[in-house]
Amino acid sequence: MTSLDKPTEDTQADDARAVTEAALFEAFGGVRGMVETVLPGLLFVTIFTINKDLHLSAIAALAVSLLLVVVRLVMRDTVKHAFSGVFGVAFGVVFAMMTGNAKDFYLPGMLYTLGLGLAYIITTLAGVPLIGLILGPVFKENLSWRTRNPGRKKAYAKASYAWGAILLAKCAILFPLYWWANTAQLGWVLVALKIPPFLLAVWLTWVFLAKAPAPIDVFAEMEAEEKAEEERKAALAAERGDTEAEAAAGRHRREA
Repeated sequence: MTSLDKPTEDTQADDARAVTEAALFEAFGGVRGMVETVLPGLLFVTIFTINKDLHLSAIAALAVSLLLVVVRLVMRDTVKHAFSGVFGVAFGVVFAMMTGNAKDFYLPGMLYTLGLGLAYIITTLAGVPLIGLILGPVFKENLSWRTRNPGRKKAYAKASYAWGAILLAKCAILFPLYWWANTAQLGWVLVALKIPPFLLAVWLTWVFLAKAPAPIDVFAEMEAEEKAEEERKAALAAERGDTEAEAAAGRHRREA
């Protein structure tokens, strides 16, 4: 390696890390997405801790979730993270209202976390790590990493195992509290466990992917193939045009 090669390689590595950071930010919603995830539950447990009113707490949590969606719509921003929050809160509100137990506001989300943690582990064992399915379209590589980029598949497997382990560890804390703690205790612990495990999982994903081979841009490949096909057709058309012109010229010579 020469002294001129190293800066180029360092620049490429920095670019790869920047692309990875941007993709993770887009996929998981960034700071705003985290706020939208935490705020409804925080409002619910705060109100319930103060006055023990299940209906008021549930209505307030659902109202703020809807408000977050409206704000995104007004700003013409993507609403997928806000909508997912609305659905999660709505399920919790319906479940708590049906049972009359305020702790059940958190149960659908806890079950979702458990299912997601298992999905990360099971899909990785099956050879199709879930984090790769989530991030593949973001990196414009789709499923090319499965057969064409083994180093990247390995990184996705490590990241998926990390996500699964972190989510299952979170469930190991929350489910005993669901049975033994009161609503306020469960709610505050759940709020406290919203962001740190998530950030840890995202950071580990970044670490694994930053060291992995670059993604294969299948969209760019398809565009290149389409362009090459168009050029080939244009060349054939030009060749046919030349042949037809020569044939016409020959006919004119014979007639003359």
